Amino acid sequence: MSNESQIELEIVEKGLTAPRLTPDLIDGCIVNDQYHVFNKVLTVCCLTLRNGFTVTGESACASPENFDAALGQKIAYTNARDKIWALEGYLLKQKLAE
Repeated sequence: MSNESQIELEIVEKGLTAPRLTPDLIDGCIVNDQYHVFNKVLTVCCLTLRNGFTVTGESACASPENFDAALGQKIAYTNARDKIWALEGYLLKQKLAE
C-alpha cells in the first residue's frame, strides 16, 4: 500500500469529513499525459487537466547509463501529479471562502 493510500485510509478511519481533496479527485483531474526525453538523461511529463491547464514534472539521471524510460516516466508523472494537489487545494479553499 502506498503512503498516499495509507494516509487516505487513516483520514477515512478518523471520520474526517470536511471538504477535502482525495487521490481519486486528483487522478480525475488528469485527462492526458505526454512524455519527452532529452539527451537520454531527462524525462519530462506534461499532464493535461480537465480544464486544459497543463502541469509538468521531471526526472533526470546523472549518467545516461542509468537511464530507464519506464522509471523516468513514473518519476516524472509523480512529480507532475504532486503539483495538482497544490492547485486543487487552492481552488477548494477559494470555493469554501466564497
